[in-house]
Amino acid sequence: MKIFKNIIAFVVVILIAAIALFAANGYIKYRSALGEVSLPEKIDDVKANEHYYTIDKIPDIYVKAVVAVEDRRYYYHNGFDIIGTVRALLADIKAGAMVEGGSTITQQLAKNLYFPQDNTLERKIAEVFMAFYIEKNLDKDGILELYFNCIYFGSGYYCIYDAAMGYFGKEPSEMNDYEATLLAGIPNAPSVYSPKVNPELAHNRQEKVVATMAECGYLTAEECDRILVMQKE
Repeated sequence: MKIFKNIIAFVVVILIAAIALFAANGYIKYRSALGEVSLPEKIDDVKANEHYYTIDKIPDIYVKAVVAVEDRRYYYHNGFDIIGTVRALLADIKAGAMVEGGSTITQQLAKNLYFPQDNTLERKIAEVFMAFYIEKNLDKDGILELYFNCIYFGSGYYCIYDAAMGYFGKEPSEMNDYEATLLAGIPNAPSVYSPKVNPELAHNRQEKVVATMAECGYLTAEECDRILVMQKE
């Protein structure tokens, strides 16, 4: 029994040491990335896009749809959401597959700005550090605005303006509720949910978006039904 306890203790120590090492490497990656290109420079790069679209012109229902389906506790965390991470993990375990992501909107922005091609564990940790830094330097609307202007919407569209024009032939400010909720679901898996590629799957994802909005109190059941049967104007 004593030998067994010693083995368990040794394994725990090794795990703690490994976690500490990954955390240290992640912090170094975060500091290195920030040292190479500052956050203001990254922001300027995004805003230099001629199709950059400010949040005050984006329909409120679209903003609520994205927050509901991507990060429902967005307004209550400082970049990392342990509750959302655990909820996503439990949902994945229950489904036996990756059905929910644990990253906050701020973490996704951090990845898009600084670590787009890096899928290592150290990157994930660096992403958390970067998310904390972004939250300290930008307000929630500022983070959302950048996020909407640098996420991928499938079919070659890399910002909300291009996506709205490409899918609906109109600017984001002109989207109706149907279009806004449809668009909000695409970035979760752009190659899968692009309406040009898989219109049925895109609509299925939209149903998930609308149902989640109802869970969050953004829509009533009647409003959900109305949106899902709307025709594009």
